[in-house]
Amino acid sequence: MEKLNINQWAEEDRPREKMMQKGAEALSDAELLAILIGSGNTEESAVSLMQRILAAADNNLHRLGKWQVADFARFKGMGPAKSISVMAALELGKRRTLQEKPERPAMRSSSDIYELFHPLLCDLPTEEFWILLLNQAARVIDKVRISRGGLDQTTADVRTILREALLQRATQLALVHNHPSGNVHPSTDDIHLTHAVRDAARLMNIRLLDHVIVTDGAYYSFNDEGRL
Repeated sequence: MEKLNINQWAEEDRPREKMMQKGAEALSDAELLAILIGSGNTEESAVSLMQRILAAADNNLHRLGKWQVADFARFKGMGPAKSISVMAALELGKRRTLQEKPERPAMRSSSDIYELFHPLLCDLPTEEFWILLLNQAARVIDKVRISRGGLDQTTADVRTILREALLQRATQLALVHNHPSGNVHPSTDDIHLTHAVRDAARLMNIRLLDHVIVTDGAYYSFNDEGRL
C-alpha cells in the first residue's frame, strides 16, 4: 500500500490548509509536526503518526526535544530525514526561547538564574560548568562556559573563573552547572569548589551570588540553602 502524502488527505485532515485558513495557533502539536514530516506510513497519516510519537513522549515537546534519530526510528515511517526535520524544528524553538530573553536581565533570585540557564543545560548528556557575570545592579554582563565534563562530572579552575570575572569587570558572579542524572544535590566536589571560589572572589572584592545546580525541572541553590 502506498503512503499518502500530506496533499492527498481529506480536506479536513490537511494541516497546511488549516494553518492557512485559521492560523498556526489553531493546530495541535501533532498537526504542526505532521507538516514537517509531510507523510506518514502505509497504515496511518502523518498526524496519526505524530500523535503516537507524542504519546510516547508523554505529549511533552520538551521531552521530545531530547530524542535522537534512533528514538524516532522506532516508529514506522520515521527515517533519518524526517527525524532530523523534527529535531531541527525543536532546536529552533529552543533557540527562539533563548533569544527572547532580555539582553541584560537582572538576576534577583535563584529562580532567575535557573530560568536563564535551563534552556542551555537541561538537555545535555554531560556536565557543563558555566559562570554568570553580573554588574553592581545584578544585571547580566555575560555567561561563560568554563568547562565541559564527562558523563558524571566536570572540572572548573578557580583561577579561570576569577580571570573571566576580572576581564569583564564583574562585581558579582554566580556558578552554574548541570547534573544530567537529575540529582539536584551537590557533590562534595561541588561544595569544595563553591567555597574556594567564594573565598578567592572575596579577596578580589567580587561577590559570589549563588551556585545553582540545574536539572530538568528542578534546581539546587547554595544561596537559598544558606551554604554560601
